[in-house]
Amino acid sequence: MRYFLLAGLALSTCSVAAQTAPTWNTSLPAALAQAQATQKPVLVVFSGSDWCKPCMQLKQEVFDQPEFAQFAKDRLVLARFDFPRNKKNRLDPTQTKQSEEAAAQLNKEGTFPAVVLLSPQGKVLVRSGYRPGGAAAYQAYLQPYLAAK
Repeated sequence: MRYFLLAGLALSTCSVAAQTAPTWNTSLPAALAQAQATQKPVLVVFSGSDWCKPCMQLKQEVFDQPEFAQFAKDRLVLARFDFPRNKKNRLDPTQTKQSEEAAAQLNKEGTFPAVVLLSPQGKVLVRSGYRPGGAAAYQAYLQPYLAAK
Protein backbone atom coordinates (compact mmCIF):
# COMPACT_ATOMS: atom_id res chain seq x y z
CA MET A 1 0.00 0.00 0.00
CA ARG A 2 2.80 2.41 0.88
CA TYR A 3 4.43 1.62 -2.48
CA PHE A 4 1.29 2.63 -4.40
CA LEU A 5 0.98 5.84 -2.40
CA LEU A 6 4.59 6.79 -3.11
CA ALA A 7 4.26 5.86 -6.78
CA GLY A 8 1.11 7.97 -7.10
CA LEU A 9 2.79 10.91 -5.42
CA ALA A 10 5.80 10.62 -7.72
CA LEU A 11 3.59 10.49 -10.83
CA SER A 12 1.53 13.49 -9.77
CA THR A 13 4.72 15.46 -9.10
CA CYS A 14 6.01 14.58 -12.57
CA SER A 15 2.76 15.60 -14.24
CA VAL A 16 2.74 18.96 -12.43
CA ALA A 17 6.35 19.57 -13.51
CA ALA A 18 5.50 18.62 -17.09
CA GLN A 19 2.54 21.03 -17.10
CA THR A 20 4.67 23.95 -15.95
CA ALA A 21 7.64 23.41 -18.28
CA PRO A 22 7.63 26.17 -20.90
CA THR A 23 7.93 25.39 -24.60
CA TRP A 24 11.00 26.90 -26.25
CA ASN A 25 11.09 27.49 -30.00
CA THR A 26 14.33 26.65 -31.78
CA SER A 27 13.48 28.58 -34.94
CA LEU A 28 13.40 32.37 -34.95
CA PRO A 29 10.99 32.61 -37.92
CA ALA A 30 8.60 30.19 -36.16
CA ALA A 31 8.82 32.17 -32.91
CA LEU A 32 8.11 35.44 -34.74
CA ALA A 33 5.17 33.90 -36.58
CA GLN A 34 3.74 32.68 -33.27
CA ALA A 35 4.32 36.12 -31.75
CA GLN A 36 2.45 37.85 -34.56
CA ALA A 37 -0.42 35.38 -34.34
CA THR A 38 -0.74 35.74 -30.56
CA GLN A 39 0.42 39.38 -30.24
CA LYS A 40 2.94 38.33 -27.57
CA PRO A 41 6.55 39.50 -27.42
CA VAL A 42 9.36 37.03 -28.03
CA LEU A 43 12.02 36.35 -25.39
CA VAL A 44 15.09 35.13 -27.29
CA VAL A 45 17.91 33.51 -25.32
CA PHE A 46 21.40 32.74 -26.62
CA SER A 47 23.40 30.41 -24.41
CA GLY A 48 26.39 28.15 -24.19
CA SER A 49 24.78 25.45 -22.11
CA ASP A 50 27.89 23.41 -21.40
CA TRP A 51 30.61 26.04 -21.07
CA CYS A 52 29.10 29.41 -20.09
CA LYS A 53 28.71 29.63 -16.30
CA PRO A 54 26.36 32.69 -16.36
CA CYS A 55 24.25 30.89 -18.99
CA MET A 56 23.89 27.90 -16.70
CA GLN A 57 23.01 30.17 -13.76
CA LEU A 58 20.39 32.04 -15.80
CA LYS A 59 18.78 28.79 -16.89
CA GLN A 60 18.79 27.29 -13.39
CA GLU A 61 17.83 30.42 -11.44
CA VAL A 62 15.27 31.85 -13.87
CA PHE A 63 14.15 29.77 -16.84
CA ASP A 64 13.89 26.42 -15.04
CA GLN A 65 11.77 27.88 -12.21
CA PRO A 66 8.02 27.15 -12.11
CA GLU A 67 7.25 30.81 -11.39
CA PHE A 68 8.97 31.82 -14.64
CA ALA A 69 7.02 29.18 -16.56
CA GLN A 70 3.78 30.54 -15.12
CA PHE A 71 4.82 34.13 -15.90
CA ALA A 72 5.82 33.31 -19.49
CA LYS A 73 2.82 31.11 -20.25
CA ASP A 74 0.37 33.91 -21.05
CA ARG A 75 2.84 36.71 -21.76
CA LEU A 76 5.72 35.49 -23.94
CA VAL A 77 6.76 33.41 -26.89
CA LEU A 78 10.07 31.76 -25.94
CA ALA A 79 13.01 30.98 -28.23
CA ARG A 80 16.33 29.48 -27.18
CA PHE A 81 19.47 29.12 -29.27
CA ASP A 82 22.27 27.08 -27.78
CA PHE A 83 25.93 26.96 -28.74
CA PRO A 84 27.39 23.96 -26.88
CA ARG A 85 31.08 23.19 -27.22
CA ASN A 86 31.30 19.61 -25.92
CA LYS A 87 31.12 17.03 -28.66
CA LYS A 88 28.47 14.99 -26.82
CA ASN A 89 26.16 18.04 -26.65
CA ARG A 90 26.50 19.17 -30.26
CA LEU A 91 23.28 20.01 -32.03
CA ASP A 92 22.20 18.52 -35.31
CA PRO A 93 23.22 20.52 -38.41
CA THR A 94 19.73 21.95 -38.95
CA GLN A 95 19.53 23.27 -35.39
CA THR A 96 23.08 24.61 -35.57
CA LYS A 97 22.16 26.52 -38.75
CA GLN A 98 19.01 27.94 -37.13
CA SER A 99 21.01 29.04 -34.08
CA GLU A 100 23.68 30.66 -36.23
CA GLU A 101 21.08 32.50 -38.33
CA ALA A 102 19.33 33.80 -35.21
CA ALA A 103 22.68 34.92 -33.74
CA ALA A 104 23.65 36.69 -36.97
CA GLN A 105 20.43 38.64 -36.71
CA LEU A 106 20.20 39.31 -32.95
CA ASN A 107 23.55 38.54 -31.29
CA LYS A 108 26.21 39.83 -33.66
CA GLU A 109 28.47 40.63 -30.70
CA GLY A 110 28.55 36.96 -29.68
CA THR A 111 27.62 37.76 -26.07
CA PHE A 112 26.68 34.87 -23.77
CA PRO A 113 24.21 34.75 -22.27
CA ALA A 114 22.30 37.19 -24.41
CA VAL A 115 18.61 37.77 -23.85
CA VAL A 116 16.69 39.83 -26.39
CA LEU A 117 13.06 40.83 -25.96
CA LEU A 118 11.31 41.44 -29.28
CA SER A 119 7.94 43.01 -29.96
CA PRO A 120 5.42 40.80 -31.79
CA GLN A 121 6.55 42.62 -34.96
CA GLY A 122 10.21 41.71 -34.33
CA LYS A 123 11.45 45.09 -33.04
CA VAL A 124 14.12 44.88 -30.30
CA LEU A 125 12.64 46.15 -27.02
CA VAL A 126 15.61 45.42 -24.75
CA ARG A 127 18.84 43.42 -24.61
CA SER A 128 20.08 41.84 -21.43
CA GLY A 129 22.14 39.00 -20.05
CA TYR A 130 22.45 37.27 -16.74
CA ARG A 131 20.79 39.23 -13.94
CA PRO A 132 21.08 37.98 -10.35
CA GLY A 133 18.02 37.64 -8.15
CA GLY A 134 16.18 34.69 -9.62
CA ALA A 135 12.90 34.41 -11.50
CA ALA A 136 11.00 37.10 -9.57
CA ALA A 137 13.72 39.70 -10.15
CA TYR A 138 13.94 38.82 -13.85
CA GLN A 139 10.17 39.09 -14.23
CA ALA A 140 10.23 42.49 -12.50
CA TYR A 141 12.98 43.60 -14.91
CA LEU A 142 10.98 42.50 -17.98
CA GLN A 143 7.61 43.87 -16.84
CA PRO A 144 8.03 47.52 -17.99
CA TYR A 145 9.10 46.35 -21.46
CA LEU A 146 6.13 44.00 -21.70
CA ALA A 147 3.80 46.86 -20.84
CA ALA A 148 5.37 48.96 -23.60
CA LYS A 149 5.20 46.29 -26.31
